[in-house]
Amino acid sequence: MAKITFGIIVGNRGFFPDVLAKEGRKNILDALKRNGYGGVCLPMTETKYGAVETFEDAKKCAALFASKRDKIDGIIVTLPNFGDERGVAQAIKRSGLNAPILVQAEQDTPDQMAMGQRRDSFCGKISVCNNLRQAGIPFTLTASHTVKVSSPEFDKELARFAAVCRIVKGLKSVRFGAIGSRPAAFNTVRYSEKILELADIAVEPIDLYEMLGRVDRLGDNEPGVRAKLAAIKNYTLTEAMPAASLLKMAKFGYVIDKWVKQNELAGTAIQCWTALEEFFGIVPCTLMSMMSESLLPSACEVDVTGLLSMYILQLAGGTPSALLDWNNNFGDDPDKCVLFHCSNIPKSLLATSKMDFQEIIAGAVGKDNTYGTIVGRIKAGPATFCRLTTDDIEGMLSAYVGEGEFTNDKLDTFGGYGVMKINNLQSLMAYVCNMGFEHHVAVNMSQTADAVAEALGNYMGWDVYRHT
Repeated sequence: MAKITFGIIVGNRGFFPDVLAKEGRKNILDALKRNGYGGVCLPMTETKYGAVETFEDAKKCAALFASKRDKIDGIIVTLPNFGDERGVAQAIKRSGLNAPILVQAEQDTPDQMAMGQRRDSFCGKISVCNNLRQAGIPFTLTASHTVKVSSPEFDKELARFAAVCRIVKGLKSVRFGAIGSRPAAFNTVRYSEKILELADIAVEPIDLYEMLGRVDRLGDNEPGVRAKLAAIKNYTLTEAMPAASLLKMAKFGYVIDKWVKQNELAGTAIQCWTALEEFFGIVPCTLMSMMSESLLPSACEVDVTGLLSMYILQLAGGTPSALLDWNNNFGDDPDKCVLFHCSNIPKSLLATSKMDFQEIIAGAVGKDNTYGTIVGRIKAGPATFCRLTTDDIEGMLSAYVGEGEFTNDKLDTFGGYGVMKINNLQSLMAYVCNMGFEHHVAVNMSQTADAVAEALGNYMGWDVYRHT
């Protein structure tokens, strides 16, 4: 992940001890360094202790932030004392930055409440938030109203806020590729390009015939094809796979890689079912797994909003995401279910993996036409799930997000799969069905649901259900 850098506003108010602002500036910069983040803050020589109090201070802070706009991913307002709410709001407004904002207030200590020691940050935070609200500026709160910058609790707040910033920044002018048309049997993955475009999300389509035409022009010994073939063999076990199928995969993957690079795409959604198998003779699952593993997520069945869901979780967690089916109940346990795909799961999510054939459609198109899946069981551990959809009736983007845990429950099946435990699963499934969400869901082996909900709901303005 690229290093996150925060713009820092240290609040101060003259009739409170200035030394608190001086200490607060040092403490917040120490916290950023401790957690591996960068910081942009007024120098001590520019204003009193590098804090923001007056209108002149706000202008200096705004000019500094504006000069570093390409570097700053989010803004942290730290209140070591009451702070001046006008100065904070003016600095943010005049900077022109459209970035997430975290408001933190330092804790008072009961035995240090005399006039020379008290902070009143508890109260000052309310005033700062009131001014931001009046200005129509969205902001993020810490879980506790006051929290010490030097505490492990604040370290967690920084991690969550960094995930929010990565999501918001990553969604600006993002471009996805759609390879082929939606399979006729999958009405569930319909989506609105227009609604996505209004959200600054572009979709670059290309016909599957055009992609395969480019494949047909490649020689077997093309250097890029040989390099892709070597990459496939290095990625997973391929010994049992026909050489002809591996060569087809290499050519198709090489063409996709070039197209993705030429069009500056952040991910792809690919037609699979069942044109590639019938008329080309492979499944693209391994290629998609490789792309997702390299943080260029790839979704099957031209599920573009499923791809968007994968991408958002990837931004939040910094690790590869998978797209799975809500597929089966797990016995009589109301809080467990089976998540499954054929599969194109990134191998880092799997306990073990190998290349195989696609068992579901082999009977229809022949086993020899279905080599290329990545099969295995998903590792046990905590995970976040998420799904975006374009709600054409309401004309908006909607999402749900929550957390669960992949278990080690015994299960004898095929493809890529895992058993997930989700508290109150039955109410989640009722919500999915009642709201008309798709049968695909993105998962990531991280715990970032709060950050996703905050980023999409508060800063993107989308309709978000946070499952608890």
